[in-house]
Amino acid sequence: MPKTPITLPPEQCDASVWYGPDMLARASEWCIPLLPNEITELEKAAEPWLTSGKNIAGITAESFPLPTLAPKLHAMKNELIHGRGFALLRGLPKDRYTEREAGTMFYGLGSHLGVTRSQNAQGHILGHVRDLGMKSSDPNVRIYQTNERQTFHTDSSDVVALLCLKTAKSGGDSLLVSASTLFNEMHRRRPDLLALLLQPFAVDRRGEVPPGMLPYFMLPVFSYHLGFLTVYYQRQYIDSAQRFTDAPRLTPEQIEALDMFDQLTNDPKIHFSMTLEPGDMQFVYNHTMLHDRTGFEDWPEEKQKRHLLRLWLSIPGDRPLPESFAPRFGTLEPGNRGGIVVANTKLHIAWVTE
Repeated sequence: MPKTPITLPPEQCDASVWYGPDMLARASEWCIPLLPNEITELEKAAEPWLTSGKNIAGITAESFPLPTLAPKLHAMKNELIHGRGFALLRGLPKDRYTEREAGTMFYGLGSHLGVTRSQNAQGHILGHVRDLGMKSSDPNVRIYQTNERQTFHTDSSDVVALLCLKTAKSGGDSLLVSASTLFNEMHRRRPDLLALLLQPFAVDRRGEVPPGMLPYFMLPVFSYHLGFLTVYYQRQYIDSAQRFTDAPRLTPEQIEALDMFDQLTNDPKIHFSMTLEPGDMQFVYNHTMLHDRTGFEDWPEEKQKRHLLRLWLSIPGDRPLPESFAPRFGTLEPGNRGGIVVANTKLHIAWVTE
């Protein structure tokens, strides 16, 4: 086996290291029920925003009081950034609400975790994950706009949150995997390939290019900075960045390393899947986790089609990120980093059913 060209960071041994089957067996730890009084609290906090018609982008934790639920959310946030890296809130009675009502409660709840970031060039700070009939083979399409298998990836924010409004006819399950576990597995099996993943790769911006920036950015899959191991990954966008003639070419060794990483993410002994039900809210910490979604068949009726709301959140007091994240995250300041902003981006919220 070739010698490892650089000194690798140590294997990880904190709570972010876990294996899928074991985590699935511990569902009672991360599947958190919303209690009736907490649901009432969400409804009460949302009511003035709904009746006044004010733009919910102005919601803050102070203007959306959740005296009972807030301590639970604080503990959940701590588990996201210092623990297993994900959580599921279950029990919001989705059928009781319109899209705007559910979305307002979701947005307000998110304000107790962090600050919303733009999810695309249009400036959506409350995003919609729906099949728009597009294909990821189009280099300007983001894969959440399709019904395709997503492949394991991270998003450009500290935390990604999803609220399930409607499920698909079949498929569309959520998959999660620990990046720390992947790192440890490669550390033991192929440290030579792991070393390559600590070096930068070109990643396609998929047509969403900030002023003065290249149409791709450079980031390693794994970064080790001030004692924190951080992951950033989207294989399809690494591959599609090769369409740019000035992007560094992938070497056979790099491709082998990426292929092994993909193989490990797809190992059922390492990842696990869950089915999001209407009213479920899933929270995933992008710096220690990768998430995925299986392909799905949707309902023919427009009103029945699979539909999730999404938040990208920047978390005050979160871990430091290395300077290499700046071209993608804009700034490295916790609570003010991440998101996608181009020349004409205007932050706003759009409702599908209006």
